[in-house]
Amino acid sequence: MKDSVSPFNAAASMTRRQLFGRTSVGIGTAALASLMSNDSQPLTAQEKQSMGLAELPHFPPKAKRVIYMLQNAAPSHVDLFDYKPTIQKMHGQQIPDSVQQGKRFSTMTGGQKDRPVLAPITKFQQRGESGAWVSSFLPKTASIADDLCFIKSMHTEQVNHAPAITFFLTGSEMPGRPSMGAWLSYGLGSEAEDLPGFVVMTSRDKQASCGQIFYDHYWSSGFLPSRFQGVKFRGSGDPVLYLSNPNGMTRTMRRGILDDLAALNELKYQELGDPEIVTRIAQYEMAYKMQASVPDLTDFSKEPKHVLERYGPDVHIQGSYAWNCLMARRLSERGVRFVQLMHAGWDQHRNLNSQLKIQCQDTDAPSAALVMDLKERGLLDDTLVIWGGEFGRTPFLQGKISDKPRWGRDHHPYAFTIWMSGGGIKRGFSYGASDDFAFNAVEDKVHVHDFQATVLHLLGIDHEQFTHRFQGRRFRLTDVHGEVVRPILA
Repeated sequence: MKDSVSPFNAAASMTRRQLFGRTSVGIGTAALASLMSNDSQPLTAQEKQSMGLAELPHFPPKAKRVIYMLQNAAPSHVDLFDYKPTIQKMHGQQIPDSVQQGKRFSTMTGGQKDRPVLAPITKFQQRGESGAWVSSFLPKTASIADDLCFIKSMHTEQVNHAPAITFFLTGSEMPGRPSMGAWLSYGLGSEAEDLPGFVVMTSRDKQASCGQIFYDHYWSSGFLPSRFQGVKFRGSGDPVLYLSNPNGMTRTMRRGILDDLAALNELKYQELGDPEIVTRIAQYEMAYKMQASVPDLTDFSKEPKHVLERYGPDVHIQGSYAWNCLMARRLSERGVRFVQLMHAGWDQHRNLNSQLKIQCQDTDAPSAALVMDLKERGLLDDTLVIWGGEFGRTPFLQGKISDKPRWGRDHHPYAFTIWMSGGGIKRGFSYGASDDFAFNAVEDKVHVHDFQATVLHLLGIDHEQFTHRFQGRRFRLTDVHGEVVRPILA
């Protein structure tokens, strides 16, 4: 006869994961019930929490959702937004040492002894009642200048693309932290019942002149449960893999299989308490719902002709920047919390004179069309739209002044421009300033963590209070830094 095992010994033999699992039985059931609940039934407190943290928002938000048009590889603020007469006057002359102050640059110009000032290759004009300076390469963006807020004193700490983008999106230059969209999906949940709360779409310049890679950690959930990571929509075929049922599989059959899988996963969750099992349940259910919602989402046939024309001819090409911009509007109006568009092609190290104009032609109309589209539909007031890169470009030339076909600009983290619109942001407003060479931010400086704190604030979140405990420390998007940029708030 075997010796009986005392409750104390049984408890002592449990692993940490098993302990948490046994003490949290019922959470998986609540998650499943939330996914399967009928709209006519009131949600329980547990079901509401599965749609976001109960304590959020901390205060009434100005924005409900975000569309972030991240321009990978860094648009040149010198040629597009930050007009400086001094640069025009000193074209070809050495940039003063007092301005450079021993600043660090990439290896492409780190050892370059001659650093002549390079005047903008575009023409500037003040636009709208606000008088914002905008390049002739961006006529559509210039036409909506009075709906935009330009931040001209952005600065960061990274001089290379991947860590700089990671820093903007996660608050750390090292991969592993949750991205901004994951934080917001975790904290605020999603208003969409049949679409993810966080969607990512990528595109690149047609000439493939830029070799930047879209790393998965740009939309990762980091140490948050993986159900909060971004869902990447593909640029061809089904937007999401395996969205279509195999031949011979009916929707009724699919529903039955998912019900059985959910029951098995629920049993496993009660045994282990692993939050990734809840993710598995949630993702199966979301995939099932998306089978019905995505075909309508991607059908542009009912869009008015003038709207399609506004986005430009590429709007009909799946995976293009224009197509992604229109998709962003359609996703946002269906309740998706965070849409992250990433477009590569701004890395003009040796082809500024040829490639910058092409890149602007590809992105200008769709970016402006998105803002106008949201405004006409009454969505801009509570949708925060962001446009910008991970840093700017050097006011001095990369290369030789005599080799005009190969003029270029290196990475420049010390001053650059982004713009924002809608969602509680002042319109027709420019904030901050760089020096006379567009080299250093000198007035009302805005750091990356300040930008992140401001985005969270507009969504009703105190960035210092929005934390997640991991490995004994409470982490937040802004790390231990950041102040809300209140002068740009409407």
